[in-house]
Amino acid sequence: MSSPILHSTLPPRAAAQAPIVLGWRELVTLPSLGIAAMRAKIDTGARSSALHVDAQWRLVEAGAPWVGFRLRPGALGAGEIEALAPVFDEREVTDSGGHRTRRVFIRTVLSLAGSECEIDINLADRRGMRFPMLLGRTALARAFTVDPARSFLHGRARRRPPRA
Repeated sequence: MSSPILHSTLPPRAAAQAPIVLGWRELVTLPSLGIAAMRAKIDTGARSSALHVDAQWRLVEAGAPWVGFRLRPGALGAGEIEALAPVFDEREVTDSGGHRTRRVFIRTVLSLAGSECEIDINLADRRGMRFPMLLGRTALARAFTVDPARSFLHGRARRRPPRA
């Protein structure tokens, strides 16, 4: 079930404009999955985007493969989120340590810096990583550019008030 690389699906007028500058880390929203204000590492060295999930399972809906998954996005006051999405693809991914694993990919809407586009994300165990999401270069193509010296150019998470 191989597919072409998906680039951002911004309207033609927006895609023709200068790319939006991002820092090396930003807050992203995945509204179709109910995920708001998740910290993401913007990584031009990674081809694909990855989302940490604590658990995932397969199911069939109307004869098509779907994946269910559970995660804690680390957003302000956000608890555990459970979501379902159609399986878009399944392919080998090589991690930064050179290990190859077969991963499930879903396609969903990314909201970032006042812009929305559809991206492909693989579901992975990123436990122990500082960021629950990695935004790779195929999601950045045509719409964004990165200033590696800056971070959170499009908003920071509000800190929780100290507990009394």
